Amino acid sequence: MNLNKKKTFHIGRRKTATARLTLIPNSSVETKTLFEVNKRLGEEYFQHNFGYLHQIFGPLRKLELLNQYKIVAFVKGGGLTGQADAIKLALARALCDLDNTNFRGPLKVEGYLSRDARIKERRKFGLKKARKASQSSKR
Repeated sequence: MNLNKKKTFHIGRRKTATARLTLIPNSSVETKTLFEVNKRLGEEYFQHNFGYLHQIFGPLRKLELLNQYKIVAFVKGGGLTGQADAIKLALARALCDLDNTNFRGPLKVEGYLSRDARIKERRKFGLKKARKASQSSKR
């Protein structure tokens, strides 16, 4: 597999979280993928939560490119779940940019390229929350 050895930059969003991701080819042969989030080690940023890390590295695992790239991400807004989803989307988009013909199909089938558009519903006037109303009295 001949990959273009270049930096790629992409953006991913989920809820109110935004991730700006740079994918850098890993020149050294290391046992672990280098992963930085907001200038901190990725595992430390996501509190060593296996679920978040497994979700983020899904596109790399699907394409069997786990140790070939350094991931540098800057995230803001939202919580850890939204930020992990935003990084996953940005990573999948960056991988598609590397080799559009071979990578896009498998990533699209797995659902890594679709943005989750669900956001928090706004509060309506006269209600306590978006849909919660006060209890009505019968008598």
